[in-house]
Amino acid sequence: MRLSVVLITKNEARHIEACLASVGFADEWIVVDSGSSDGTQELARRAGARVIETSDWPGFGPQKNRALAAASGDWVFSIDADERASPELAASIRAAMAAAAGPASYKVSRLSSFCGEWIRHGDWYPDDVLRLFRRGSARFSDDLVHEQVLADGPVGRLDGELLHESQPSLESCLDKLNRYTSGRALQLHRAGRSGSLSKAIAHGLWAFLRSYVFKRGFLDGRMGFVVAFSIAEGTYYRYLKIWLLARGPGPASLPPAATTHLSHGTQSPSSASTTA
Repeated sequence: MRLSVVLITKNEARHIEACLASVGFADEWIVVDSGSSDGTQELARRAGARVIETSDWPGFGPQKNRALAAASGDWVFSIDADERASPELAASIRAAMAAAAGPASYKVSRLSSFCGEWIRHGDWYPDDVLRLFRRGSARFSDDLVHEQVLADGPVGRLDGELLHESQPSLESCLDKLNRYTSGRALQLHRAGRSGSLSKAIAHGLWAFLRSYVFKRGFLDGRMGFVVAFSIAEGTYYRYLKIWLLARGPGPASLPPAATTHLSHGTQSPSSASTTA
């Protein structure tokens, strides 16, 4: 059984080598790059990856489907450039592929860091994401942001963790928060979702309580509070931007970040924070 690793990149020179090294046991690595200017493409090729360059940005889901379409392995493992497969996860992937019978798709637990600290509670953990699947049995959703793998049939679970360097600094957090809330607001606005100031406040407050109190984010100490507050901010701004889109002339009422390329990874590892 052959394994293809697929990922999308833009200006990921800081991460790409460690990411690909963590899945060095694969048979091929497909990198779809959308205009990196920091040497990402060269580093990926040097690591043995096949790099496909694109000039447009259709959104996360469609871009990842481009990478999937180029894969030739019997199995596919999807990874983001700021993620690494732990040794235990790597062994679990190989075991799942070698099994005579079992599911065609598998989830993995993702452990994310914020400003250098691992976050083990709240909305961020446990964060189960579907990443390993037989080619032809799954595809990525067409979402602009917060895409997910859509699989047919039962889904198993792999041992080990996917290590995710989500937010290395507060500056990167704020930058990504703005761009992702714009993209998500535009997506929800197009789907007919409504927003208002009262909804923004209510949903933001609930997001904080859910992450910090009910999901015990307080156990991560002061950084747990920071993460929960960041999730609440993202929820608040998302609903506020939906409201402003409805009041304005359409997509033009959001900054260009709403419709242009977003940095890879997720503003908040847990999909729960995107539905508050």
